[in-house]
Amino acid sequence: MSECNVSGCGCPSGAPSPVESCPRGPERALYRIDNMDCPTDAALIRNNLEPLDGVTGLDFSLPQRTVAVSHRLDSLAMIEATLQACGMRARRIDTAVDHVRTVLTIAGMDCPTEEALIRTKLVGMNGVAALDFNVMQRRLTVTHSPGTLDATLAALQAIGFEAKVESGGTANVVAPAESRPKTIWWPLVLAGVTATLAEVVDWINGGDDWTVVVLALVSIFSGGLSTYKKGWIALKNRNLNINALMSIAVTGAMLIGHWPEAAMVMFLFALAEVIEAKSLDRARNAIRGLMDLAPETATVRQGDGSWVAMPATAVPREAVVRVRPGERIALDGVVISGCSTVNQAPITGESLPVDKTEGDNVFAGTINEAGSFDYRVTAEANHSTLARIIHAVESAQGSRAPTQRFVDQFARIYTPVVFAVALLVAIVPPLAFGGAWMDWIYKALVLLVIACPCALVISTPVTIVSGLATAARKGILVKGGVYLEEGRKLAMLALDKTGTITHGKPAQTDFMALRGDANLAHILAGSLAARSDHPVSLAIARAATEMGWVLREVTNFAAIPGRGVRGGIDGHTYQLGNHRLIEELGLCSPDIEKTLDALERQGKTAVLLANQTEVLAIFAVADTLRETSRQAIADLHSLGVKTLMLTGDNAHTAEAIARAVGIDEARGNLLPEDKLKTIESLLKNRQAGKVGMVGDGINDAPALARADIGFAMGAAGTDTAIETADVALMDDDLRKIPTFVRLSQATSDVLIQNIVVALGIKAVFLLLTVIGQATMWMAVFADMGASLLVVANGLRLLRR
Repeated sequence: MSECNVSGCGCPSGAPSPVESCPRGPERALYRIDNMDCPTDAALIRNNLEPLDGVTGLDFSLPQRTVAVSHRLDSLAMIEATLQACGMRARRIDTAVDHVRTVLTIAGMDCPTEEALIRTKLVGMNGVAALDFNVMQRRLTVTHSPGTLDATLAALQAIGFEAKVESGGTANVVAPAESRPKTIWWPLVLAGVTATLAEVVDWINGGDDWTVVVLALVSIFSGGLSTYKKGWIALKNRNLNINALMSIAVTGAMLIGHWPEAAMVMFLFALAEVIEAKSLDRARNAIRGLMDLAPETATVRQGDGSWVAMPATAVPREAVVRVRPGERIALDGVVISGCSTVNQAPITGESLPVDKTEGDNVFAGTINEAGSFDYRVTAEANHSTLARIIHAVESAQGSRAPTQRFVDQFARIYTPVVFAVALLVAIVPPLAFGGAWMDWIYKALVLLVIACPCALVISTPVTIVSGLATAARKGILVKGGVYLEEGRKLAMLALDKTGTITHGKPAQTDFMALRGDANLAHILAGSLAARSDHPVSLAIARAATEMGWVLREVTNFAAIPGRGVRGGIDGHTYQLGNHRLIEELGLCSPDIEKTLDALERQGKTAVLLANQTEVLAIFAVADTLRETSRQAIADLHSLGVKTLMLTGDNAHTAEAIARAVGIDEARGNLLPEDKLKTIESLLKNRQAGKVGMVGDGINDAPALARADIGFAMGAAGTDTAIETADVALMDDDLRKIPTFVRLSQATSDVLIQNIVVALGIKAVFLLLTVIGQATMWMAVFADMGASLLVVANGLRLLRR
């Protein structure tokens, strides 16, 4: 039967019309999910969309709140109906035109108050598809249609924000955020002096003095003009932020004759705003400090052999750079001559310098301590490990942590409710109970001062950013506030063995020839092993080379996942693999089983060389434990985390290694899919807490992705690990995991403290207002004082 002529289709020509029945090529639809904030939401979407016929794949980006759906559907109605049914606010953002992503720096965007105002203005504008805020770095990434950027900038200008276009598209590394304009102190000093004089004159004269009115007006307009401007813009855009509430309260105080108090309230508010901005800059500078690690110039070898200082951003890959003692390394590279010791703490958090010789990797931002060496550049400045760390930390700030989502939702309800209560307080008692109008209006104005949850809202991002920056300085790259918060809930940690608990550089320890020439067995095994990148194979190949054997060419080489390798040598086919492979080939015998059992009980990994009919030789390879593994496991147990080792090695070796380091349970003979199934089983049967997985290889990737928190070991210099892991440990020190858990606990404690302080102060002043004991200046002092307290408390994490 002939086939139809539709390209790529294999259906018979007698089948129905190809247009109707031939398999469609996969298409892609990109959706913005406005309320997809955490992995729980992504899991909900995945569980609902994956079972749909025609959906072939999902690609999530939590920081951007997007999901790309690969499908073979004629209509997207079923996808969109499913998203709506599971409560997701989805809108397609890849229709009609290709959208552009532009990064804007907004110097005046200091806190979530400004974010809310900008979001209200831009959401729904024609051509604006998505907004991603990074308040701590004063950045806004706008996904928009081509040609609509000018309208977006004009809209920002209309609400009082000057935006600078930083980049179009997704930048690999971003420049430091624009600082606020330099504070001009004289208006604030004038406001403070005149407000104080207004209070003094009012007290001396007993009120009703035109001097008090003049002094108060001077104070209010010298210190509060920007507040009034921002407040008016907010009210025009139907946004009840702190500037709008403060403007209403101060104006109301002046209308009812409380001139000195109105002046003092405005001055205290302006002063607190400046102090808060300076405090927030400390958190911003923690990230900026990472950017300043790499030097601006590098000494580069020219074509004529001379050495010239060049901007680091202009140095291409493959260039040769020289580093002198005491200098910072400008770019990632590989040492080609010379040797030295390098302080890698800025990247990996290692406490001791690391020796570097020919062939070793070096990283931008690290410090050369002793000798001089030359290295070949392996990554441009925008793609260095340091640049990826900075980009990852900045992206992490854009994803809202669970506490921040709660606070934001609470704030959206709290402010309108308190505003409504203030109106009722001003109107109901005088009308219904004959209360004095001025007294109850005054109480309403006090309520307005404390109606904005500024302290509550600003505390969360400051705390999360401080925690992320502290983790980065320790060589722990956390990919979002959600993981930083949930790390304290870690209850079970599964660990890969090779390269995680052990060094991952095993050496051959035993050899037994069972058939044929022993020397030939070394050559055959070494030739096959040299084609593999598995650490066990490399140990066998290294041993053969060190014995002086000349390795032979291998044809038809094939890796057998989780089992070993196969290839042809001199016209014969050979297999080199583990116990599982030999059993599947039917070549195992009782004597071989006995030998393997003895080796495995010693904690060694057995590798067997076989042809098509019999086993020719047995090799034993042993890996050495990392010195830090025992302490890391003990620390995890002290934190209440249970441990489980997952390895492709045999059960005896797994148990021996687990015993040596104190791991609770070990499971051996696992293929990559078996590790994934184990993680899924742990997730399904867990009683409480989160399930983590730590590994260092591609084979661990499925399990790392499925776990609640995936930890990648030794991520320095590795694109994949930095980009895909939830938490990337920049060096190979397992002790960083208990450090991460403790930092998560500390971050959670600070978040709870801040919420209690912010809400507690609000509750106290609500009560004091009702009983008539609170004044406006006391309320503003307490409100802004609470903001400063929670910011300072969040910044404590930077000192850990």
